[in-house]
Amino acid sequence: MGAGTEPKGRRNHTPTHIRCRRCGRRAFNVQKGYCASCGFGRSRRMRKYSWSHKWRKKRNLAY
Repeated sequence: MGAGTEPKGRRNHTPTHIRCRRCGRRAFNVQKGYCASCGFGRSRRMRKYSWSHKWRKKRNLAY
């Protein structure tokens, strides 16, 4: 069997990411067990970087 449509259709259709309990975004990876947006499950502190200030200003979040 090739790598086209048929094998892709047979994969599991459970969601990779669910809603995060801390930030509310749909970025919590079920298999890895942490949020890609805020770092919940991996770190007690909120995930933030100096290069990501622009979107924080739009959403009125603290630095």
